[in-house]
Amino acid sequence: MKRFRPFKAAALSLLLALLAGSSLLASSHREAPLIANDPLADNTDVYAFRSPDDPNTITIIANYIPAELPHGGPNYYTFGENIRYEIHIDNDASLPGDEIIYRFTFNKVNEGPATFFNIRLGQQNLKATYTMERSMNGGMSFETLISGGIVPPPNIGPRSIESGVGLGTVYQDLIEEALIMSSGGERVYCGPADDPFFVDLGGIFDLGNAPRQNGAPRDGLAEYNVHSIAIQIPISTLLKAGAPAQPENILDPNYVIGVWASASRRAVRTLRDDGAAPDDSGDWVQVSRLGMPLANEAVIPIGMKDYWNSLTPYQELEDTLLDKYFYNPELALYMDDDLFGAAVPAFAPLRIQRNALQGFDFGNGQDGLYGLKGSAAVAGTALDDAIFGALLLPGPGQPRSVDLWPIFHTGVPNFPPYQLATGKGGNPLAAGKPFVNNFLPNGGDMLRLNMAVPVTSRNDPAFSASGLIQAAVLGLTDPAYNDNVELEFIPNMDGFPNGRRLEDDVTRIELQAVAGVALAAIGLWYDDYTAGDPNPVTQDLLDVLTYSTGVGQNDKAFKQSFPYVATPWSGTETDEE
Repeated sequence: MKRFRPFKAAALSLLLALLAGSSLLASSHREAPLIANDPLADNTDVYAFRSPDDPNTITIIANYIPAELPHGGPNYYTFGENIRYEIHIDNDASLPGDEIIYRFTFNKVNEGPATFFNIRLGQQNLKATYTMERSMNGGMSFETLISGGIVPPPNIGPRSIESGVGLGTVYQDLIEEALIMSSGGERVYCGPADDPFFVDLGGIFDLGNAPRQNGAPRDGLAEYNVHSIAIQIPISTLLKAGAPAQPENILDPNYVIGVWASASRRAVRTLRDDGAAPDDSGDWVQVSRLGMPLANEAVIPIGMKDYWNSLTPYQELEDTLLDKYFYNPELALYMDDDLFGAAVPAFAPLRIQRNALQGFDFGNGQDGLYGLKGSAAVAGTALDDAIFGALLLPGPGQPRSVDLWPIFHTGVPNFPPYQLATGKGGNPLAAGKPFVNNFLPNGGDMLRLNMAVPVTSRNDPAFSASGLIQAAVLGLTDPAYNDNVELEFIPNMDGFPNGRRLEDDVTRIELQAVAGVALAAIGLWYDDYTAGDPNPVTQDLLDVLTYSTGVGQNDKAFKQSFPYVATPWSGTETDEE
């Protein structure tokens, strides 16, 4: 077997030490003007990962209702009526649209309407139950799998939950009672949870002040709750028709799924003057959707956010109006010293390649790799129009069409040039070491997951919140993986953006991606690297890899078993207690 040792040992030791010592945007919380006024229908995050304690299943979590104050009484948060909450799954690129849809609708009753308390004497007001339906034919028909499913009440406080004048139980028992096995074989939880997303909201939205230049960072979602719809689904249920029962390898393309979530309301709402609930009628209209984190919030400009929420991923892929925001992302302007880099000092370590290999400029408005279109250099690669059409090199002045656009819109194939620089001999367009394959090109923004990739144990010392970026680092620098170009499991290949685990620091990963880290992984190194040098571990690369927003983990530990999300904060609880 041919061996490759691309990096000097000293550089390897330095890089791994820095990564080990580095610390690890609200994903979609109030991300668009219209949905900000309708929190019950507002997607906040979507997660999809191979279940760490049950790897024959995939766990999908769709969260709604942003920034729930645990003490937000007397009308505490719960899922809304007259809303369709849906989780959509695409598993076949040869067919248009979704193959599998899970639909949830909720009903609320007041068990004790004579009191202003939410819970009293064993009774709950605003008590919610749900119906879960499943379509296996793209929404043409639905089958009811759960009826009257239990939604735990809000975690108001110990008197309401534990005392004899309340429910006389403990909150964990309420969660356990709400774990339901459906008639279709899915395990389901619908209810309150600690918001699993972590980010310095105050710093990020203060014109990109993350990490904060003055003062300590703060998790803006600490001690807030959300409402989770969590489903643990057998992989066999999610496989496309004709796929083998066992994957051919750990990047089997037959095992790729796309996941997105939505909320829809009736088109017409009529308010009443007698204090009764409004009347909802008309067609169902999608008012919120979410796949990849931060897409609408940090890529799409404010004037287009409501439009984004109205589209399905399949409509979006056909709609070229939004592509320009991925080809030339606003955030990249603040990672370029020739543009507005000086305006955001917190992003100083994040600098996009303007002269990669002394020949390729990925700055906004530049051509990136477009100058190679139709040449012998790209023949037989994914950038060849004969392979994937003009998806990846659509035109001049669209430099991020080769990295950011496919990450958000098609997934990444295990095909040159989208393999690690290990073994490429300095040519980024050559075949290298495989590390990702979640290519599903028939939809736009979705969370794409290759279900064949093994689980990285949460207790493994190699587990990293840096997800697929850490897998790339190991594949490039660790002698356990970088001495060959064979397909093998590298820890964290199951991490974002190959799906999304609860622990993944997606804010950091996506900012690093805007800064060109995916380009570097395949051999388009940063500007301070001289083409031909055997050591591409330059200061610019180290700066990007060790960048941190200052908030790198959740405020509560995640559970080791389904539904994995942490118990919701109590209305009387503080982090000092």
